[in-house]
Amino acid sequence: MAEEAVIPPTDPITSTPKIGLLELALTFNHIAIASFGGGLSAWSREVVVEQKKWMEDEEFLSAVTMCRILPGANQVNLAVFVGTKFRGIPGAISAVTGLTLVPVILVLIMGYAYFKYHDIPALQSVLRGASCAAVALTLAMAIKTGRKCLGGMIPILIFAVMFLMNGILRWPLVGSLALIAPLALLWAWPKKKAS
Repeated sequence: MAEEAVIPPTDPITSTPKIGLLELALTFNHIAIASFGGGLSAWSREVVVEQKKWMEDEEFLSAVTMCRILPGANQVNLAVFVGTKFRGIPGAISAVTGLTLVPVILVLIMGYAYFKYHDIPALQSVLRGASCAAVALTLAMAIKTGRKCLGGMIPILIFAVMFLMNGILRWPLVGSLALIAPLALLWAWPKKKAS
């Protein structure tokens, strides 16, 4: 049974929700653990936008896009973004700690177990199942966000060309962005309306 999202009280000056450091850490820990095997972006969106209602879809998509362009791990960048938005530097530290602490411990334990027991066929089946779940979560996020972002012929064309260049032809991301980003910016740049 799905839990009802409780929207936290907001700060009257900044109109951002008052979210505790522990809640930030636990939320990002939940995201990290729930997305075992991949699908971290999908779980991040599910929790931050759908369950917690800390952000609207558009703000989340803008944040994810920015975090993917910046150097570093995308989800760590997103944790920094969300933590900073709600609690400043302490919030960023709390969110990143929540995102990474328990998974690092689990990976160390599982790495040891994998190298000790990697010959067991059941373990291979479990890993394949986790991979399938991760792909499904990523596709679900792409479909949900695509409905918001691909609202016209030009965005669909930009998406298709970028997918072709980066996803199929395997061109480097930086080169693909260097070609497509200026076109996308020109299309998205606000136009002056005639008076």
